[in-house]
Amino acid sequence: MIRIAGAPISWGVCEVPGWGHQLGPERVLSEMRDAGLEAAEIGPDGFLPADPQELAATLASYDLKAVGGFTPVLLHDAGHDPVPDITGTLAAFTAAGAEVLVLAAITGTDGYDSRPDLDDAGWKTLLSNLDRLHDVAAEQGIRAVLHPHVGTMIEQNIEVQRVLDGSSIPLCLDTGHLLIGGTDPLELARAAADRITHTHLKDVDAEFAARVQAGELSYTEAVAQGMYTPLGTGDVDVAGVVRHLVGSGFDGWFTLEQDTILAGEPDGEGPVTDVKTSAAFLRSLQL
Repeated sequence: MIRIAGAPISWGVCEVPGWGHQLGPERVLSEMRDAGLEAAEIGPDGFLPADPQELAATLASYDLKAVGGFTPVLLHDAGHDPVPDITGTLAAFTAAGAEVLVLAAITGTDGYDSRPDLDDAGWKTLLSNLDRLHDVAAEQGIRAVLHPHVGTMIEQNIEVQRVLDGSSIPLCLDTGHLLIGGTDPLELARAAADRITHTHLKDVDAEFAARVQAGELSYTEAVAQGMYTPLGTGDVDVAGVVRHLVGSGFDGWFTLEQDTILAGEPDGEGPVTDVKTSAAFLRSLQL
């Protein structure tokens, strides 16, 4: 049996200022539970309690396990030590029984609509810090993974390969961000299954992805216009990725994470409709 988790961003809950209407944790966690998900990623700072014991109790009250969560960290600046940035997060994850620290190599500015070029010195610092954070997390029993992500320092295929070649950190395979950044998620799963220990599953309208790649739309604009679709309805071979990973011995979480922007309190069921569709698609696969 595969393990299926949810992420608050599928309900529009995001760390980016001005992202959109933010639903409360009571609704998000109860809808995760009612959709049959087993576990939750933690979400951005402030969404769930910062106190480790209170965090653990909150998730348990909804019968949800803690997966871990998405943690944006500045990694390429030689004058910045990223270890203190994750210390509190690791304590909370450990108390909640979480498994995974999902690192994103942020640019140092808000949002994901632009990023600077990285020189060789910046790359050396970034790769060294990835290994440092991996080791620090491992000391706490937490597995750190690097999440290639649009608008971060690791977005394009050549950058993903540089991480694989220059560090030992495992990857979070995010089917949407990889496709938008120019990496075929299934090809990466086939080439580096031994380095993939966590997943974020999205389906993508490839026409929107191409417009983001071409600079015709910003990432945020594309998300708002519906770039992400329920699993099985877009242009990513999600079934192929899942089947290959399972066949290669993957035993991590398949996290449903379809970035959503809400203009206000949703009518009807709201975002959970797509979450239910995606979960049903995963469960329908012959694994």
